[in-house]
Amino acid sequence: NIKTGVPSCALSRQNLETFLRDALLNKQMKIEIWAQEQKKANSWKIIQQASPGNIQDLEDFLFSNVEISTSPVVLSVKLQNLGDQKIVGVAFADTTIRELGVSEFIDNELFSNFELGVRECIIQSDEAHKDYELTKLREVIEKCDIVITELKKSHFNIKDIEQDLNRLLGDEISVVSLSEFEMKNAMAACASIIKYLSLLTDTSNFGYYILRHHDLSQYMKLDASALRALNLMPSQHDGPNKNTSLYGLLNKCKTSQGSRMLSQWLKQPLMNLKEIEQRQTFVEIFVNDTELRQSLREEHLNSLPDLHRLAKRFQRGKATLQDVIRVYQAIQKLPGLIGAFELFNSMDDTLRDLIEEIFLTKLREHNDQLEKFKELVETTVDFEAAEHHHYVLKADFNDELKVIKEKLDKTMREMNKEHQMVGRKLGLDTEKKLHFEKQATYGYCLRMSRLEANCLREQPEYIELATQRTGVFFTTRKLKELSSDFLSESEHYEDVQSSLVKEVINISASYCPALETLNVLLAHIDVLVTFADVSVRAPTPYIRPKMMDKGEGHVILKNARHPCLEIQDDVSFIPNDVELIRGRGELQIITGPNMGGKSTYIRQIGVIALMAQVGCFVPCMEASLCIFDCILARVGAGDSQLRGVSTFMLEMLETATILKTATANSLIIIDELGRGTSTYDGFGLAWAISEHISTQIRCFCLFATHFHELTALSEEVPHVRNLHVTAHIDQKACGTRDITLLYKVTEGVCDESFGIHVAELANFPEIAVKLARRKANELEVFMKHEKDQDAKDKCSKQEIEEGDIIIKEFLRDIAQTPNIESMNHNSILDRIQEVKGKYQEKIEGNP
Repeated sequence: NIKTGVPSCALSRQNLETFLRDALLNKQMKIEIWAQEQKKANSWKIIQQASPGNIQDLEDFLFSNVEISTSPVVLSVKLQNLGDQKIVGVAFADTTIRELGVSEFIDNELFSNFELGVRECIIQSDEAHKDYELTKLREVIEKCDIVITELKKSHFNIKDIEQDLNRLLGDEISVVSLSEFEMKNAMAACASIIKYLSLLTDTSNFGYYILRHHDLSQYMKLDASALRALNLMPSQHDGPNKNTSLYGLLNKCKTSQGSRMLSQWLKQPLMNLKEIEQRQTFVEIFVNDTELRQSLREEHLNSLPDLHRLAKRFQRGKATLQDVIRVYQAIQKLPGLIGAFELFNSMDDTLRDLIEEIFLTKLREHNDQLEKFKELVETTVDFEAAEHHHYVLKADFNDELKVIKEKLDKTMREMNKEHQMVGRKLGLDTEKKLHFEKQATYGYCLRMSRLEANCLREQPEYIELATQRTGVFFTTRKLKELSSDFLSESEHYEDVQSSLVKEVINISASYCPALETLNVLLAHIDVLVTFADVSVRAPTPYIRPKMMDKGEGHVILKNARHPCLEIQDDVSFIPNDVELIRGRGELQIITGPNMGGKSTYIRQIGVIALMAQVGCFVPCMEASLCIFDCILARVGAGDSQLRGVSTFMLEMLETATILKTATANSLIIIDELGRGTSTYDGFGLAWAISEHISTQIRCFCLFATHFHELTALSEEVPHVRNLHVTAHIDQKACGTRDITLLYKVTEGVCDESFGIHVAELANFPEIAVKLARRKANELEVFMKHEKDQDAKDKCSKQEIEEGDIIIKEFLRDIAQTPNIESMNHNSILDRIQEVKGKYQEKIEGNP
């Protein structure tokens, strides 16, 4: 900006909305909007601000034309050291659905229970970084790529928390009587969130928030590494293909509230067998009843607005008559939705009773509760005008409105007559070539294409207004006067009806609690129907898994597939069987070539386990799974140099978290371990960790590695099983090899990684490939010599002396061969075999 010297750029409103949404929701940035103070040349002040977990100030602006598909959740943490224990109190808030959650738990020194899928985290400020525990907590949060906000210690004061929560939760709830109130650290975290989000400054929040206890034992734990390893949620690097993440693959929801619920379900897989099976039963109903599934998706859920967001607008006093109509249109779909469920026909009474209990009864209750709302809207709103995006009350609702409406109708008829008359004079079809429309700048006017604009030349009765890409806008003196009269009367109509509209909106706002609960019910239906639709439309349909309780049964998958890979274009996915058997194959070590499918194999098992506990069908021909309390992962290489954490250090931190957190009911996925340090150190760590998991933790674990020596663990631990991915090798006469990766996982060990072959595929220079082969061969010879030396070290002095004599005699006989210098290569080899046969018995008899 030339005047102020502040660097700036201009953005259209549409580009600004897109930029801010991307900055907040994808790039995890904080936004501040500054404005220049009046009468002060160089004085600026913040008028609005937002962060990934707090978008309240910009919510209406950013999502005026786009639905909110993910929830911006902010979390606050309060720590307390009690002897050797660390008490962690957390509180979270989701302002889009007006929910506060609290939890308090004992954690270890790595804070492995703490990792949660939120956008922003509030912690107590510690500018000098003297608090060791806070510093460690900050590192954990940064590792999860969560925005950190630091607040003063006074923000965590619980002096006013009882009064504050009573105002937010409503008069009928006494906070002191709730068990959550006894969680003092969680209450301190809750106090900081209420202050940070300024929840008490907005009176529309009073009485509408709910408080719930987030019980960690209800949901499967997913650490940040597991979220990344399983590609659970979209990342910035996914590009336009949405199917690269599990959320993107499954999110075929018809409503934004359904998309938000799906995101929540994926981050909180269930651990209650009954609840999991209930979800899967509904998915099975929708899979088997194609007519019900399609009618719900295409007719009854399609184009449903976000009722929660509309209810919020009513509560804040920002709703318009258009919002009233949108709610009405949603409620109009309820009878059809009820009718679709009532048509469900099954021989199984249990299924009919389940639909009646979970869906039909609640839908009928909401339909009855909102019947008066429908009558109000039908009595007051002018639907004919709404079809033309003109939102007004019916004229016969008020005598003064009736008079103004008659004038408006008369003026509109006059304008239509003028339109027809101009069309006759200019010889243009008024349906196709001469258009009568309302323009934002000029009001009601006429438009024709630029090609036909010549007919206006030298005709003073026509007034040209503008030439744009869409055509030439013009009017006549009479049409201009009529347009002015019409707009003036419309404003008068708006003024007269404004108080009546306000009354209608206030009455509509009283239905907000019913709209909120209906919104949750519709989202629930949407997600379950979407699970069924995705299961049916997959390249090979998904099936219902058989579920067993925690600690019971095995994991047996027939023809298991990775759902995100099989859907990709030009991919013919090779399925594999999986058998994780207690006492026989708990820890499975998978070896094999680079790019052979090891990573895909172990990750797809984690994805399938998660899908099953979310309540979805799974990509297999048959599936039997037990319930896992957590999925823990150590996958891939990465570092965080800005935080001073190397690749290997990050690897060790993630592995330490796994060893601290895992129980006998966990699923561990390890894809390469110990590769970030020397070969011997790395192998030693990989062996120790895998042995600890297999002997101490005794949970199901999948360990993909290039340390082929690690497969020897199966000789020491009976329930360790070796698998390998197969490859076909075609040895050529010139010494090179063609390798075809088969992507099948079979029993046994693979003793080669084919890394040099992968380098060839990546178009490494030929000289580099040859050098790599030579050095690899030299290393193999060296390693063989090392093994021989180790064997020699185990022999007695007498055995070594006798062996030396055998070697000397063998070499002497070779050296005494007549004319050896003139013999060809094959003749020399024959002579060596002849002498070797002579000493064979002695060689075999000496170690």
